[in-house]
Amino acid sequence: MTPPDDLPAAGLPRLLAVMACLRDPAGGCPWDRAQDFASIAPYTIEEAYEVADAIARGDLAGLREELGDLLLQVVYHARMAEEAGLFDFAAVARGAADKMVARHPHVFGATPPPADAAAQTALWEARKAAERAGGGALAGVALALPALARAAKLQARAARVGFDWPDAAGVASKLAEEAAELARARAGKDRAEVAEEYGDLLFAMTNLGRHLDLDPEAALRAAGAKFERRFAALEARLARRGRGPGASGADEIEAAWEAVKAAERADPA
Repeated sequence: MTPPDDLPAAGLPRLLAVMACLRDPAGGCPWDRAQDFASIAPYTIEEAYEVADAIARGDLAGLREELGDLLLQVVYHARMAEEAGLFDFAAVARGAADKMVARHPHVFGATPPPADAAAQTALWEARKAAERAGGGALAGVALALPALARAAKLQARAARVGFDWPDAAGVASKLAEEAAELARARAGKDRAEVAEEYGDLLFAMTNLGRHLDLDPEAALRAAGAKFERRFAALEARLARRGRGPGASGADEIEAAWEAVKAAERADPA
């Protein structure tokens, strides 16, 4: 194993060398040597979310650390692939660079630049569609995406080939239809049917967000943060009476909840 003093001093070469040491069959870390693509994948997803969380919280100092953790995941997968004789980190980086060059002929070639960001997005999607040619409009939407984000991406892909509601009003009508179907399923007490109709309702809600030009993932995250903030205020309000939610009646909890919301409206800051 390479002694620490013999590792590269800084930058990506150091990180690659550290990973090689961790995976070294003779002197590496037993835990790191035991991992494979499948066992590391959940950590990769988690690190991507931690990057997004740091950005959402405005923690730009923490963002540097989180980006490093995410880069480590890329290095980890690339190292395992290199050990298996598949590819190495250089091939990963080269492939990413080549893809960006091919998708930006207005920067790296003689193609005139698009008129604006929207036009660039349309060109980008057209080039990606051409790369997926033969796989269908929905080909390549990652199964590992969060369900809400994947639903939005599936709907956006379908809309690009004309399978879409003309406006948000049509989606709102579909929501009412799906809600009625869920009510009928609940009345029939068929758990499988209830689950299916509930999924259809969520899918329609996601579509409505797209038509309203809202990111459903971000909207739901904001709703969760609002609930978390209000519930903490509810607990504090009940604690001042020497009680907790579990020891309070439904009417008392409802009154406290409404008071929390009223206090927020009076002082939105």
